[in-house]
Amino acid sequence: MSTEARPERASVRLSPRTIALYAVGSVGTGGYATLPGLVLTYFLTDHLGVAALAAGLIVTAAKIWDVVVDPLIGAASDRQLARTGSRRGLMVTGALTLPVCFALTFAVPPSWGVIGGALCVLLAFLATATAFSLFQVPYVALPAELTGSYDERTRLLGWRVVVLTAAILLFGAGGPALRRAGADPATGYLVMGVVAGVVIGIGMLIAARTAPSTGSGAQAGGSGTQAGESGTQAGESGTQAGGSGTQAGGSGTQAGGSGTQVDSGWRHQYLSGFRALRRSQPFRALLGTFLLQALATGTMLAGAQYVATWVLRSEDAVTLVFVALVGPALIATPVWTAIARRTGKESAFRVASVLFAAAAATITIAVWAPGAWIYASVAAAGVAYAGLQSLPMAMLPDVISHDERHSGRGQAGTFTGIWTAGETVGFALGATAVATTLAATGYISTVSGTTVAQPAAAVTGIVLSFSILPALLMAASLATLGRYRLRRADIDDPAPADA
Repeated sequence: MSTEARPERASVRLSPRTIALYAVGSVGTGGYATLPGLVLTYFLTDHLGVAALAAGLIVTAAKIWDVVVDPLIGAASDRQLARTGSRRGLMVTGALTLPVCFALTFAVPPSWGVIGGALCVLLAFLATATAFSLFQVPYVALPAELTGSYDERTRLLGWRVVVLTAAILLFGAGGPALRRAGADPATGYLVMGVVAGVVIGIGMLIAARTAPSTGSGAQAGGSGTQAGESGTQAGESGTQAGGSGTQAGGSGTQAGGSGTQVDSGWRHQYLSGFRALRRSQPFRALLGTFLLQALATGTMLAGAQYVATWVLRSEDAVTLVFVALVGPALIATPVWTAIARRTGKESAFRVASVLFAAAAATITIAVWAPGAWIYASVAAAGVAYAGLQSLPMAMLPDVISHDERHSGRGQAGTFTGIWTAGETVGFALGATAVATTLAATGYISTVSGTTVAQPAAAVTGIVLSFSILPALLMAASLATLGRYRLRRADIDDPAPADA
């Protein structure tokens, strides 16, 4: 039977099995978000010899592609749910194709030349990004359908972020270690890409089981697809829940008894996303906040390897940077969940944002006095980072369910498609900001096996892109967060939709 949230499920605690299966998906999301963000720009500039600005454009181009396809995938996921009662198909497809594409991204040797190597990396990373979106967009839509409870969503997403944090540590520290295991840099990057790709794919494949199996909650292939208990009357309007006349494989879907036809064309799919943004003020506020914060964390992630190599003077120090970031986050995630239960998610989110901004700002001192003390500031940012990951992800299902009361169910994929695109834009522009800073300050690109001395201005640019820039972006996100208006009472004790 479909796990889509129904009134009788709203107050029921999610089973440990459901939480565990869903959380394992963060092994995939953590790996994909961490390794490319951490080493891809560095792989291009310091392994293939690609100019810093060109490397930033390559990463950005792949992410812009995500922005194009994510809303389409979200709409396709909604159609698949209406037709089959499950979002699992797209998730499995992404899980099976990503490992190959991920490995190919890091399989390019310097001997292919700068232009040939850069082009091959671009194409492989485009394919990787598409495979990841096939999984990620429906994956993020699931919490709104698994439970209607405000606190259960916090619990579900809290455990997901515990696994996400562990995955960031695993890939952030283990990836560079695998890179060093090769007989030469080219072999090391290839080993890293293959092993990481397989682990990411396995995590995704396991998490896909959280979604109901195809056909378990719907009868596909005919008119009037029925999900759940057919003929159930909702409210006085005669709306049928799960038996509302969904047209599978035909002209569209009639939602909530309104007779509205859902067009499957690409133009309608993009317009659906824009309509969601226009009608949901909480979604606009939360998305704007998350985009700015993805940009802030994206700059730190893209700059970490450069900080290790040129500020801490050890390429291997990136492992310690990640231990400093993720170790505290593993402990802090349950604490943020407890704070959110007591004060509300939005208040806890605000505190985490302020803490991250303050911790990042202190690293600016490394311009004049670099040293191991940087790890302490990174650790403080790690405590905040746990909240920045778990809290907005727990707030997104609240936004979706709030919108569903007025606009009908079955549109979670539309929201998560826009959400994933926004997150992608943030991380992409983070890498672009770092690459642009490197180019502007005279950073010298090189191929593996050669040694260069970076100008002082480039080292200063590296520090600033890792400190004051993310701090300012995080401060800006507080303005958009201040416009987020949903509270616990809006989710657990909603006013009637027609009131």
